[in-house]
Amino acid sequence: MSGEEKKGKSGKDILCNACSGAAAGAISATFVCPLDVIKTRLQVYGLPDLPHSGRKGSLIVASMKNIIQNEGVRGLYRGLSPTILALLPNWAVYFTVYEQLKTILKSHGNRDGQLTIGANIIAATGAGAATAITTNPLWVVKTRLQTQGMRSGVVPYTSIFSALTRIMHEEGIRGLYSGLLPSLAGVSHVAIQFPMYEKTKSYIAIRDGTTVDKLNAGQVAIASSISKLFASTMTYPHEVVRSKLQEQGQCRNPESHYEGVGDCIRKILRKEGVSGFYRGCATNLLRTMPSTVITFTSYEMIQRLLKRLTS
Repeated sequence: MSGEEKKGKSGKDILCNACSGAAAGAISATFVCPLDVIKTRLQVYGLPDLPHSGRKGSLIVASMKNIIQNEGVRGLYRGLSPTILALLPNWAVYFTVYEQLKTILKSHGNRDGQLTIGANIIAATGAGAATAITTNPLWVVKTRLQTQGMRSGVVPYTSIFSALTRIMHEEGIRGLYSGLLPSLAGVSHVAIQFPMYEKTKSYIAIRDGTTVDKLNAGQVAIASSISKLFASTMTYPHEVVRSKLQEQGQCRNPESHYEGVGDCIRKILRKEGVSGFYRGCATNLLRTMPSTVITFTSYEMIQRLLKRLTS
């Protein structure tokens, strides 16, 4: 293959990865937005005073009913626009950087073309860091929009642009990048998830006598759900810290204002104990499991389709 052909093929691969990742992220975000709203509010405000909320399942149902009663169905989709706007570059950047790093690191893999666990961790970590830095302002906006229905006496944001401009004006660039440190710490999540995802896919392919690129949607779904469950449970506390830091620009109460990651961790421990770091975890799993299955399965299927169409 000539240099021009390689360059063209590489360009097509990057475009396929970006489009597949963006489409998969948008599809999954729309499906699970109501659970994402509830999860974010639980992270920031803790358990609400709701009737019939003794069990996790009833808590979620009661939270949904409460949001609909006070804010209408629209309240369940607060932050969807910035979520999609963030997820388009989020997964586009992530999968593109991840696939490119995998290609670069292939020479360090095994003879069968599979990357070592260490190389997979490097690829996942590099892609995660690039994505966190690129999309953090949009995640701040998403968090603020999802929680503003619970605050009184605060002028609400009217749109994504309104939120971005007001945060920049009132808090500066630091406000747009609040929560970035725990987001970067959260790269540990993908450093666990993606190597496990790749290894699970390889295991399933060997077990079923096929290759990784020929796994069906059900097999991809199984691999993605196993990896997500393990990674989410291990790294969830950083999400609580990140959400609290991102949301706090709207509140200057000393007990709800945090000077940084360390101060936030200390206050959560003092006020809520270790369980405070797992507020909304059950809701998060209910949200992320189907979200991950939809995202990864959509990505794999769309990517294969686009590669066939462009080959």
